[in-house]
Amino acid sequence: MASFNTIWIFSLALLLIASPVVRCQSDSGEAVETTESDIGIVGDDAQDFDSVGTFSAAPGIDTISVFPKNIAKLVTAGEETELLVGLKNDGESSLNVVAIKASIHLPVDHRLLVQNLTAQVFNNGSVPASAQATFPYIFAVSKFLQPGSFDLVGTIIYEIDEHPYQSTFFNGTIEVVESGGFLSIESVFLVTLGAALLVLLGLWIQGQVQNLSKKSKRAPKVEVGTRSIDASTDEWLQGTAYTQSLSSKSKKKK
Repeated sequence: MASFNTIWIFSLALLLIASPVVRCQSDSGEAVETTESDIGIVGDDAQDFDSVGTFSAAPGIDTISVFPKNIAKLVTAGEETELLVGLKNDGESSLNVVAIKASIHLPVDHRLLVQNLTAQVFNNGSVPASAQATFPYIFAVSKFLQPGSFDLVGTIIYEIDEHPYQSTFFNGTIEVVESGGFLSIESVFLVTLGAALLVLLGLWIQGQVQNLSKKSKRAPKVEVGTRSIDASTDEWLQGTAYTQSLSSKSKKKK
């Protein structure tokens, strides 16, 4: 079973090529190519699928998705991003793909909706039994969306014998970046802050090393008569009988 799934994923990967053409292939190996005009992609506002309730997934339907030439799943705010959806029909009846929709959520809680993306509607997205097909989905997140990590939930809606079903083809994290580059203002700020902290850490370490080197130096010696003692020793013995004895001996020598 695992090897069969691997073969299916590999075959779909071959079909998921960055192209405006939707392909349908049967398990027998016979491929039928259908152009975008034949599938009949209509206007985005043909139906408000956001107000439509959720449906269950039909048995025998498997989905997979690929960001073509975009393994990192980087989505530029305000610009179109392409996502290819592969569908395999192992059911007994043919199905008709109605639409593909998606939404952006906060990663911490999917109940926190950030944006409902535009639905892509199809007029003639028929997939026969024991066949697989690839459908394009082009979306754009708001140009005002702050760069960062968000969760994208993508759903494909289809009908079997006039009964609606839906399957989630993508439920994962995408990285939204600012238009014009991969580095956002937040990223530049974090890099600058990190560099400043490293400089401060270096200065602190340098100061600690200098203090240790000063402490490691021996105190200067002071000569008294024919003997020499440490200045530090002379300080804490000052006023004792020992220092008074040394002072009397020094006067006698004079």
